Amino acid sequence: MAILTINADQPQHTINRNLYGQFAEHLGRCIYEGLYVGENSQIPNRNGMRTDVVEALKQMKIPVLRWPGGCFADTYHWKDGIGPKESRKKMINVHWGGMVEDNSFGTHEFFELCRQLGCEPYINGNVGSGTVQEMQEWIEYMTFDGVSPMAKLREENGRKEPWKVKYFGVGNENWGCGGFMRPQYYADLYRRFSTYCLNYGDNKLYKIACGPNRGDYEWTRVLMREAAPFMDGLTLHYYSYNKKNRSATQFGEAEWAEMLKDAAGIEEEIVRHTAIMDEYDPQNRIGLLVDEWGAWHDEEPGTVRGFLYQRNTMRDAVLAGLSLNIFNRHSRRVQMANIAQLVNVLQAPILTDGAKMVRTPTYYVIEMYAVHQDAKLLDAAVQTPDYTFGEITLPKVSVSSSLAEDGAVNLTLCNLSPNESESVTCELRGKAVQEAAGRVLTAHAMNAGNDFEAGETVKPMSLPVTLNEDVLSFTLPAKSVAVVTVR
Repeated sequence: MAILTINADQPQHTINRNLYGQFAEHLGRCIYEGLYVGENSQIPNRNGMRTDVVEALKQMKIPVLRWPGGCFADTYHWKDGIGPKESRKKMINVHWGGMVEDNSFGTHEFFELCRQLGCEPYINGNVGSGTVQEMQEWIEYMTFDGVSPMAKLREENGRKEPWKVKYFGVGNENWGCGGFMRPQYYADLYRRFSTYCLNYGDNKLYKIACGPNRGDYEWTRVLMREAAPFMDGLTLHYYSYNKKNRSATQFGEAEWAEMLKDAAGIEEEIVRHTAIMDEYDPQNRIGLLVDEWGAWHDEEPGTVRGFLYQRNTMRDAVLAGLSLNIFNRHSRRVQMANIAQLVNVLQAPILTDGAKMVRTPTYYVIEMYAVHQDAKLLDAAVQTPDYTFGEITLPKVSVSSSLAEDGAVNLTLCNLSPNESESVTCELRGKAVQEAAGRVLTAHAMNAGNDFEAGETVKPMSLPVTLNEDVLSFTLPAKSVAVVTVR
């Protein structure tokens, strides 16, 4: 039995809604076919954006969307993606599958997508192959309300009023595809580029520096030592892998356990990077942004190499729930997280095939966990049995808890065992409990998922919760993710 104790009358800091952010790169069929089909498509759309996908994504309550990459960001030149579509430059996407990028989805289209989704834009600028002038002019084009060449160009392209841009990333993976730089060199470049990321009018940028790859603590130390006064956020990228069998759907319990162990490792990364950041930023001003995370499997057989299209199963759902619980618990420093990626790429909440669309198990986890957005973190003491397979041992039950503005207490839980259910009792201290209700996502098999033929067979169902004064009791099925709301 797992035993939880939650002090509901001792709320802590706010869980930033941006922990439930998303990421859309010009990669495979994420943008084209996934989000954007163009105004003349027979697939229903509004201003080129797929109606079915947008409506589904709105139900996830996306707070922030990162674009245009990813590795693509450091080859992207924004002026190629403005003006009449027929005159926009075509290019080869050198990072992802060698496809032709026709730039029909550019700055104006991205802001239209954010408008339809009701989310904040997060723009990633080009440091790897771009210039300071190019980055400065893009910010001016987007946000300046006055007389200037870029404001004039924006108006000529049909937009008189500037947009609001808060989140701006200065480069991406500059330790890798963004230039294979050393941290000292990138720190100096960041200081230079960020100087010209200007605040126009009342638009104030939250400037984001490229942080480390997983396991690289020296990068964090150098960036914090050399550039902390000039940044508001520092990124961290963390993908979870299997070492041998990397199939997204054809796997056994060995791969299940290995993948979840790898995913759980992000907690140590966050703790260690946070400790370094605390040395240089004891006021906790600078956010740690996990702006790429998720499961990275092999591409589905028969799909285009480099498009990173993978199916999505209950293993991915439990991985997502486990990761989000970790982000919630460390939300003093972690201020944003963006799962990779939004549609048709890696651990996508949405898959499309022509006019067809399906929500994946990961979609439903994010939708259930949205209750934590802007809520107050609650400490949840957990006594849980272990889940063990071979030499891998993990806590069987993962939990995070928060207090919503309306007074509701929300628990999100994962059962990491693919075979055994787990009884849970939860004592809620400091709150009079009147009612409790739960939802749970589970399936008959570890590799169960949703597809275009069978439809959405994996989706949340009611979770019975017994209430005895201030103690809740319920049973988590094997391989499940749940949310319990107490009022």
